[in-house]
Amino acid sequence: MNDKTTAAPTQVRQDQHAPAEFDRRAALKTLAGLTVAGAGAVHAPWVHANTTFKIGYVAPQTGPLAVFAEPDPFTLAEIKKLTANGIKTGGKTYAVEVIYKDSQSNSSRAAEVTNELILKNKVDLVIAGCTPETTNPVADTCELNGMPCVTNDTPWQPHFFGRGGDPKKGFEWTNHFFWGLEDIIGVFTSLWSQLPTNGVVGALWPNDPDGNAWGDPKIGFPSVAAAKKLKFIDKGRYQSPSDDFTAYITEFKKAGCEIVTGVMPPPDFGNFWAQAARQGFKPKICTAAKATEFPAAIAAFGPRAEGLTVEVWWSPAHPFKSSLTGQSSAELAAAYTKASGKPWSMPLGFKHSLFEVALAALKVSEGKGAKAIRDALRATHLNTIVGPVNFKTGPVPSISKTPLVAGQWQKRGSGLELVIVENSLAPNVPIASPLKPLA
Repeated sequence: MNDKTTAAPTQVRQDQHAPAEFDRRAALKTLAGLTVAGAGAVHAPWVHANTTFKIGYVAPQTGPLAVFAEPDPFTLAEIKKLTANGIKTGGKTYAVEVIYKDSQSNSSRAAEVTNELILKNKVDLVIAGCTPETTNPVADTCELNGMPCVTNDTPWQPHFFGRGGDPKKGFEWTNHFFWGLEDIIGVFTSLWSQLPTNGVVGALWPNDPDGNAWGDPKIGFPSVAAAKKLKFIDKGRYQSPSDDFTAYITEFKKAGCEIVTGVMPPPDFGNFWAQAARQGFKPKICTAAKATEFPAAIAAFGPRAEGLTVEVWWSPAHPFKSSLTGQSSAELAAAYTKASGKPWSMPLGFKHSLFEVALAALKVSEGKGAKAIRDALRATHLNTIVGPVNFKTGPVPSISKTPLVAGQWQKRGSGLELVIVENSLAPNVPIASPLKPLA
């Protein structure tokens, strides 16, 4: 097996060649190693010693989505410290064990390792994030096996409807919190209205759950085109990964696109953006979800990263605190930078919040098994580092929405910083700068 598992998160050492930085590969290697023996019924994951809560955690530690998992070593180390003395519930103290599995950025692999967590590792609860490629197969596997599960970091429509969810019933075992397509559409279109353009938008939507949902004529961006006076130039879904976007760039130039948008893995966008420069395509606004959310990816794009815009689901400016530590968003971001030597990234807050919700549910369950954990998750109403999480509020059963704003990569000092430039849907997140056109 190539999976990296651990009985509990561990501290990670610093790279001796770069003292200020987290050595992520060394950290994940340190997290490897435990196999939990024993067999039991699929619907009885609590057959292991009843003084330990086991949390299964699935993330893309490797592959094109690995940038989403960059905060994991830090988060796991923090959770280990927070739960070092166990958690008390039902008159007992329970140890907390986290078993960490690599999805390898592959949906089939995500389902496979989730099965391992349920059938082999006998976990009590599974958590996951990092786009539909991870959350959907993880949640589906948990739903089939009667395993409590909580996920985030996927827009709720690709997660809910992508799994065949019924708005009248929801799901029995799986819960999810994040923003939705209505939010991303509202944020992006409000952002674009801040600069004068011709309203012609070049669309880069891949043939994956995100791309298919974002480009859907009924629930995606095309549904608001007329009302927002926008014209989308959509050549259809591209196959990811892709290293040639010439046909798209040619079509965008021909149509006079002054805005470009999409939801792309960083390698795909890097190829598109470099080719756009070589072919003389210069839009006024480029808002690329997923690809431009991360400092590491932005650095790889070079000088042309300045001015790129993106949705912001969490930042140091968000006015929320952790239910576990009491840290503000700014304090959590600063702690991460101090420990890792790296700038904050959006997944950091959502990684932390997964454990906030998971540990809160385990405490409420009083160690009474899967159904008690499931019921505790359903009843969750918790103020977290990413905002309130309440699965009873909808918009459909088993879903809770979190706030969304937009940011722009602007020059600050010697580098680029992601600053908030649009907050129409979350005015409690302060704007730091007006939107600037691409150079």
